[in-house]
Amino acid sequence: MSHSSMLKARRKHQKTKKLLVVEAKQAKRQAKQALEPAVKKEKVKKERVKKEKVKTEKVKKVKPTKEELGRSDAKKSSAGAGKKGAS
Repeated sequence: MSHSSMLKARRKHQKTKKLLVVEAKQAKRQAKQALEPAVKKEKVKKERVKKEKVKTEKVKKVKPTKEELGRSDAKKSSAGAGKKGAS
């Protein structure tokens, strides 16, 4: 028996075996359904809870005063000078 024909035979066996297994499962399922009474479960609807939107107040940006601007400029200039000296 050549290798290709052996593979074909194996494939054929696998197909027939699978078909038999599927048929057995279907028969079992049908027998189980025949025993059970045909009662459908009622679907329980969950009530949806609507989320309420909370209004957010916009905060106005406050412009810094001239004094604060002067302080920040002083900090920047001193920080820049310190970095130059360190490197």
